[in-house]
Amino acid sequence: YVTGISQEKGGAGNPSPITAYGVFMGMKAAAKYKYGNDVLEDKVVYVEGIGNVGETLVEYLTQEGAQVHIADINQDRLEEVSAKYGAHIYTGADLHAEKMDIYAPCALGATINDNTIQKLQADIVAGAANNQLADEGKHGMLLQQRGIVYAPDFLINAGGIINVYAELEGYDRSEIMRKTENIYTTTIEILNKAQENGVTTHTAALQIAQARIDARRQENRG
Repeated sequence: YVTGISQEKGGAGNPSPITAYGVFMGMKAAAKYKYGNDVLEDKVVYVEGIGNVGETLVEYLTQEGAQVHIADINQDRLEEVSAKYGAHIYTGADLHAEKMDIYAPCALGATINDNTIQKLQADIVAGAANNQLADEGKHGMLLQQRGIVYAPDFLINAGGIINVYAELEGYDRSEIMRKTENIYTTTIEILNKAQENGVTTHTAALQIAQARIDARRQENRG
């Protein structure tokens, strides 16, 4: 009733595709940091949760030539998305123990926890779910120690917020996409900052966010 209004009624429309685009940009940035280039062709990506955001992410990944595996509790949904994009349906018993390049949690939070973190074989964690780390400090540090790049969830899933904020600020679709695409640059900045300062990527993201808030407050006071 406030934002997220349909385009037919003058709003910015469904934020899910924009959220997925931001996650895709964050994922490519993490790949650039980890591998030296952001090409996802032939990368093995497991997408856990294929709702509106997850499905659109699968579409982006498929278009880039990634080897996409999908998991969801809804079997009908799995078959539908698999048929549409050629994604592989995961039928195993322990997804987090599978060998993969990128793990994309797009459903429930806290899938990086004491039970999963030691068996996780991904190089990168980049997904749309909120609160992916059960314990942000502990599990963020463990991922770092294991050499797994974590693209902070609240950073790369911000596309939806950018989309609905457009209704308040009055900027158009091209500006929405430009701002969402900038998630790529911000992700690179945060990954580099974390490495330089010896902190987790989650902490680095919070520090940058706080610095921006403080700068804006100072600006408003001035």
